[in-house]
Amino acid sequence: MTAQTSRTALVTGVAGQDGIYLARLLVDLGYRVVGTIRPDASGVRRAYLDGVETVELEQRDRAGFGALLESVRPDEVYNLAGFTSVGASWRHAETVAETNGLAVVRMLEELVAYAERHGEAPRFFQPSSSEMFGVSDQQPQTEGTPHHPRSPYAATKSFAHHLTVNYRESYGLFTATGTLYNHESPLRGSQFVTRKITRSVAEIALGRRDELTLGNLDVRRDWGFAADYARAMHLMLQLDDPQDFIIATGASRQLAEVLEVAFAAVGIDDASRYVRQDPSLMRPADVVDLYGDPTKAREQLGWAPTLGFEQIIEHMVHTDVERLRSGVEETPAYLFPA
Repeated sequence: MTAQTSRTALVTGVAGQDGIYLARLLVDLGYRVVGTIRPDASGVRRAYLDGVETVELEQRDRAGFGALLESVRPDEVYNLAGFTSVGASWRHAETVAETNGLAVVRMLEELVAYAERHGEAPRFFQPSSSEMFGVSDQQPQTEGTPHHPRSPYAATKSFAHHLTVNYRESYGLFTATGTLYNHESPLRGSQFVTRKITRSVAEIALGRRDELTLGNLDVRRDWGFAADYARAMHLMLQLDDPQDFIIATGASRQLAEVLEVAFAAVGIDDASRYVRQDPSLMRPADVVDLYGDPTKAREQLGWAPTLGFEQIIEHMVHTDVERLRSGVEETPAYLFPA
């Protein structure tokens, strides 16, 4: 990519997986990048945030967000902060509604107020989730597939998605949504099943644990690479007119396949010897299969994944092995395959 003219981007949740990949992309493109982190955040991944200005902001703080808009005057806003765990959303339904739903209302209201003061608001990206589709009769899902959310997390993402579209249509804001299917990397949090698998496999390979306990192995998801999805976010805000896109690979793989690839990456052919299923880890309502149709993104954004399923999982396993061997948990060298 060629460098942009001087532009400013505000990235909420900049210390998360997606925030890091996006911020580094934007810095490489010549942007000034300002990113928000939680006031109570511990162990912020500073190793990945070279060239990024960080500001403490609680996601639900409307006045704080409005003040930040005025002080930063961004050209683009990427809202990547929020509650990200589907499973944990059942235990924290009120928090996820506040963080993923009402917080977005407040941000959109502040963008409207900003436009009234300055004549134009920054372009705004809202990440939607494939979990919104829930129990869908349509495979693969497209931009027009109805939502049937099956968790508090999914319901709040659907709410925010429709709000973002409505504020675009009602107030003329440049707001775009990207419905992101599962996207992984070595920066995935340990609470997510893919990272739980790759870290555990690395520990098993190094003789530091004996088994891995999981819930439903039959679920299928469309798994991509987080850096590819960050690139799609940026492309959406470069269009002449705001639109909504599905960002996916177009293929689903069973969770059991993640296990097979992960164990094979450390030379173990039979994963079943190390895996135990625990019914208590099953969700109250699970979605069996989701995969998206990325045709619109391919045709209108020129976007396509650069890493395949096997490459992603192998990269995550090899990185976790290196973390355990070296004792270095975070370094930019882990972001992409060697």
